[in-house]
Amino acid sequence: MDYDEMLDRGIEQTPDIETSSGRFSIPDPNVRPEGHVTVFENFQQVCDDFSREPDHVLKFLQDEVGTSAHIDESGRARLTGDFNERRVREAIEAYAEQYVLCSECGLPDTEIVREQGAELLKCTACGARSPTPS
Repeated sequence: MDYDEMLDRGIEQTPDIETSSGRFSIPDPNVRPEGHVTVFENFQQVCDDFSREPDHVLKFLQDEVGTSAHIDESGRARLTGDFNERRVREAIEAYAEQYVLCSECGLPDTEIVREQGAELLKCTACGARSPTPS
């Protein structure tokens, strides 16, 4: 068997890998105004989908929209101020780009690890390591 035949056989036997867009989508935020506060109803679900700690996501969200916030007893994020769904969606999309999706393969199979004092995004799918933004 020559090289080309082996290559063709190998390609035929290789399973199709599902793309990241097929198995991972950024959830739409469910937000509503409540007085001078915007309540992010499905905040805990977004954190679970991202496999990230709510405090980490909340800190980023606060920085991104420029407000203070806290997590209530029901797991909802309460953002001080009036923010529409589009603004919150843009913030969680930015979070996913920086802290969830692998910069090399694009898959969401990542975890945040600390190595030698630096925070890194480690991909369990391809093994890539990349620094997270400070």
